[in-house]
Amino acid sequence: MVRNLVLILVTATAVGGAAFTPSVASADWYRSGWHGYGHRADVRADRRDIRADRLDIRRDRADFRRDFRDLRRDLRFGRLGDASRDLADIRRDRRDIQLDRRDLRRDRRDLFFDRYSY
Repeated sequence: MVRNLVLILVTATAVGGAAFTPSVASADWYRSGWHGYGHRADVRADRRDIRADRLDIRRDRADFRRDFRDLRRDLRFGRLGDASRDLADIRRDRRDIQLDRRDLRRDRRDLFFDRYSY
């Protein structure tokens, strides 16, 4: 009698415990979870954004160096009108570099959050 009662309690506990454990479907494992397609696509998009931002920064830095070289040449030869336009270009390039670096930092942070599922 006691053995039957213990067997009934163990069976009830096992069935009840299995009913309350989260399953794969309820954990959303296959759709948008850690191994889901959405996660990989988001990581690929972040990496693509990071590559594009790095390319923009390289392009802006080259433009900055070219404008700075033109500014020195215009100052050396006394062309103050051209020098003031070069100075405006330099300021604009500096702002572009700052914005691109901020965008790169945010994309890298987003990639980190996507990798570790924050």
